[in-house]
Amino acid sequence: MTTSSHQSAPEGARSAPLTARRPRGTKVRRQRVKAAWLFLTPMLVALTLVAGWPLFRTFFLSFTDASLTNLSAANLIGIENYLVYEDGRWFGVLADPIWWRSVWNTVYFSVVSVSLEVIFGVIVALILNAEFKGRTIVRAAVLIPWAIPTIVSAQMWAWMLNDQFGIINHMLMGIGVIDDPIAWTASATYSMWAVIMVDVWKTIPFVALLVLAALQMLPKDCYEAAEVDGIHPVRVFFKVTLPLITPALMVAVIFRLLDALRVFDVIYVLTSNSTSTMSMSVYARQQLVEFQDVGYGSAASTLLFLIIALATVAYLYVGRKQLQLGGDS
Repeated sequence: MTTSSHQSAPEGARSAPLTARRPRGTKVRRQRVKAAWLFLTPMLVALTLVAGWPLFRTFFLSFTDASLTNLSAANLIGIENYLVYEDGRWFGVLADPIWWRSVWNTVYFSVVSVSLEVIFGVIVALILNAEFKGRTIVRAAVLIPWAIPTIVSAQMWAWMLNDQFGIINHMLMGIGVIDDPIAWTASATYSMWAVIMVDVWKTIPFVALLVLAALQMLPKDCYEAAEVDGIHPVRVFFKVTLPLITPALMVAVIFRLLDALRVFDVIYVLTSNSTSTMSMSVYARQQLVEFQDVGYGSAASTLLFLIIALATVAYLYVGRKQLQLGGDS
């Protein structure tokens, strides 16, 4: 009888609802969260002052007729800087064909340049991940374009692409590819591709570095098993390597996409205010500085911010969905 009573006691205990138990580590978890917020608060305050206030100021000025010569005399005009209908015509940034041309130029530049950077960055990372003599020196040399400031590299390429004394034309004419010098940065046909080439040359090392770090952390046993089974290296790359380095590629793409959408320096140095390559940042700068229309330029800057924010949210959403589908499969 005693034995059965002792045996029935644990059964009763086991039948008690588990939800009544207090989860372990709750106090420790709360302390960690409080400590995290304590350390993050100074950074959040500094970020609000450094980035939040200028952003709010730009957003406010976009609803005024502020001028660079007299900001204090600005008057609220509503959404007239964005879009207004007067005398049978539409006015504002959203009605300006040059603005929409700059939007198209920026999107085209971003998609093409980031795509090329990812492709060539992965190729360079795979080469640097292989074992060969002088690998350390090659890795250091590959980072040189990324280490050069963008203004310096853009000006350097502007000299090399010059149609009068540029070395690029001299080399192409020397090997018989072209007969006459080409104005790479002044031609409406070639200027965008010249800008893309310079940007890709500079930022390939950044993508390659992130991908190389991911390659260094991959497990070796997968590749050893594939080599024993005689699987082709190309198939191994697409079935094993690429899925494993996808998170690193996502980080590289989002950083490069943000930089490409707000591109200014490389385009302005190479082609100045040319409408064939004008980006949204160059357009906003032209309105703010050259035309001294702070309200109109702030409206363009606000639209640029909204486009970048929407692109970032959309990319993160799609990337998270892909990772979830990959994990479920």
